[in-house]
Amino acid sequence: MARPSPAAYLMMGLAVSLMPAQAPPEPAVLIKAQREAMAPLAYMDGVWRGPAVTILPSGVKHEITQTERIGPFLDGSLKVIEGRGYEPDGKVSFNAFGTISFDPATKGFTFHAYGQGHVGDFVMNVRSDGFSWEIPAGPMTIRYTATIKDGKWREVGDRIAPGKEPVRFFEMNLKRIGDTTWPAGGAILPK
Repeated sequence: MARPSPAAYLMMGLAVSLMPAQAPPEPAVLIKAQREAMAPLAYMDGVWRGPAVTILPSGVKHEITQTERIGPFLDGSLKVIEGRGYEPDGKVSFNAFGTISFDPATKGFTFHAYGQGHVGDFVMNVRSDGFSWEIPAGPMTIRYTATIKDGKWREVGDRIAPGKEPVRFFEMNLKRIGDTTWPAGGAILPK
């Protein structure tokens, strides 16, 4: 097979250089798409509190009072979440932080979470009345499924092993107890 001549390479280079470059979307366009995708999740915003139960590997039930505070950030293009679990004596035994974002390029939601010394990005499946997300855990999967409706938030966690029935190990039932300006409230002003 014959090699292209130097003139042919020159012509191919010229043709490529004259092709219109595809510029990335403008930030305003991306942010607008993110805000629009996040808007239906406004039902999550506010302060929540209620009982949560985890069944430990030993089979013992561990009961706490769970709180969540959730609010929009970056002009509504991001959702910010902080969860705290309190023992009966008021000690914090669980603390987690997360963000929910939307990527206009993939049309998908991501839950970025920090908790108990772990960090991860998880695909989030959003519904009009809640969401679900999964954590790969070796041969099994941990799936959390939340339903939020009429000021009530019920979330369950299931361990799913191949070829076996899911095992429920977590449940929380929260009530919305108020509004919050967090995290956008209290921003540092220029003067």
